Amino acid sequence: MKARVFVSLKTTVLDPQGQAVCSALHGLGHPGIADVRQGKFFELALAPGLSGEQAREEVDRIARDVLANPVIEEYKIELID
Repeated sequence: MKARVFVSLKTTVLDPQGQAVCSALHGLGHPGIADVRQGKFFELALAPGLSGEQAREEVDRIARDVLANPVIEEYKIELID
């Protein structure tokens, strides 16, 4: 089983890197892009034998305590069989 964790800045937090990418895209001739928010992606290979509930609890704890800064970031978890 694998888990994917997507970490991004909360919508209330300014994203200067996303703004820079958006500006660059406009400069490259892509005026249809209104906004860009950047983030991080992690793919975790889980040990065999974990139940879906155990896996979700473990990955949630890792995402909350290690991968994301809960003050300025939010995260989403996907489990893949």
